[in-house]
Amino acid sequence: MQIRPFTPADTEAVLAIWLEASLQAHHFIDPAYWHANLAPMRETYLPAADSYVLWQDGTALGFYSLYEETLAAIFVAPTQQGRGYGKALLAHAKQQRPALRLQVYQQNRASCDFYLAQGFQIEAEQQDPHTHCAEWIMAWSAAG
Repeated sequence: MQIRPFTPADTEAVLAIWLEASLQAHHFIDPAYWHANLAPMRETYLPAADSYVLWQDGTALGFYSLYEETLAAIFVAPTQQGRGYGKALLAHAKQQRPALRLQVYQQNRASCDFYLAQGFQIEAEQQDPHTHCAEWIMAWSAAG
């Protein structure tokens, strides 16, 4: 397993993971929303972020993206979930920043539980202006 900086050559593999995992984890959001966001992910969000890709045996299995101190994305291919790759990606992200914040849909219980188990705390609640779904703002700090 290797976690390395994202390169433009990783774009299609990362987008495939993002779309597949988003559709699976967010069954409560119309799939058309995720498909409509492929182009913005490709053209705006990935280029603006510091992203890292987890590779094993020549295959991208997951990635994460940081924008300043925000964990903007962390995704593992659905067929590879439950094998510690998410923990490895998050541990790597924590080495990049002294503190992290994120937004997570409350209905995505698996992700909420994952972040809580990895030391994040709920700081606030809000509604996503795009999907109108309830989210938690969570934060982690190396200082505790």
